Amino acid sequence: MIIDSQVHAYEANTLKRPWHSVPNWPAHVTGDEMVAAMDKVGVDGAIFISAFSLYRYDASYAVEVARKHPDRLAIVKPVDADDPAVEDVVAEWKRTPGTVGIRMWLTKDAGRAPDDPGLDSIARAAVRHDFPVNIHCWDNLDVATAVIDRHPDTRFIIDHMGILQPRVPPAPPQPWKDLPKVLELARRRNAVIKISGACTLSKEPYPFADIWDPLARLFDAWGLDRCLWGTDWTRAAAVVNYEQAVGPFRETSRLSEPERAMLMGGACAKAYGWSPKKAYGWSPKKS
Repeated sequence: MIIDSQVHAYEANTLKRPWHSVPNWPAHVTGDEMVAAMDKVGVDGAIFISAFSLYRYDASYAVEVARKHPDRLAIVKPVDADDPAVEDVVAEWKRTPGTVGIRMWLTKDAGRAPDDPGLDSIARAAVRHDFPVNIHCWDNLDVATAVIDRHPDTRFIIDHMGILQPRVPPAPPQPWKDLPKVLELARRRNAVIKISGACTLSKEPYPFADIWDPLARLFDAWGLDRCLWGTDWTRAAAVVNYEQAVGPFRETSRLSEPERAMLMGGACAKAYGWSPKKAYGWSPKKS
């Protein structure tokens, strides 16, 4: 069973549900279109992260999609550390069908210190309601590590390996420069890590062979049972399409079948306590 740990679906930018900003993403990837893309390449289920760039803290579209595709998509909502009622927001989200977690925004531009009281409120609420906290902290791993250490009873899921990733090609000159910090972070047993968007860091064409040596070091440090494969589609759409983000992990000889099963589904199901209710039995077409 294959579970994508991070996807973003959304409607077109309209007055009904206007976007907060207009990133370089496709004009729309609705929930139906997301599921169709998954079907095409044999992804059984996905964790649908409500797109902060587009909708900020409004996860109403994610709720609609999860209601329509409960067997295929589970949902995560960004929560606002500046909201004095954030603990009530988390409690209400827990009561919403299809929810499996919340998301904390901790990039440098957020400008938050590890002891920010809003972050403390989110972490406390997550423990109370048994939610993992997705933490978006690329290029800000020192602060993220301090937050994780400050809340040892909170379960954290590190988005995007904690590594800054490009929105357009090419990959940066030193795409893996923060890998030593990522490896050190593995010592925190209350954290797991998403191997999401990895293909965007490649300097080679598909199937992106140069990602495997740094990923092998990451797998060794974290253990595959704490590594959650994901595509980060559609944020990564200008760099790789969905099929290109899935294919290298399905096809590589660097993973055994048990390792692939853990990386591409087992670890995600364990971290979120969710899996799709049906495996769709995909196999590649014969040419």
